[in-house]
Amino acid sequence: MTVRVDAKGKTYTEIVRKDEIPALIQTIASLIHGHIYLRPGLRLKDELNGANEQFIAVTDAEVYNANGQVLVRSGFLALNRAHIVWIRPDDEPEAPAEK
Repeated sequence: MTVRVDAKGKTYTEIVRKDEIPALIQTIASLIHGHIYLRPGLRLKDELNGANEQFIAVTDAEVYNANGQVLVRSGFLALNRAHIVWIRPDDEPEAPAEK
């Protein structure tokens, strides 16, 4: 990563481009629906396993309890990776209803 410092001491770095992905995240205590961000060309699994960061950013987050009630709505949520039980992209089609 290139870093540039101007005459006043302000630091500038490269812009990191990421794709916004709607996701459903099950944590130890709740279910979260929101948007996560992946670097272009990486799978969700690669992003989760390859990053050295403890938290992932979730935007437009809705946190649900076990009864499906919304506990919190937030424009930004920092989620500790250690609390994730499972995660899936939310663009998958719903299962067809049984007849």
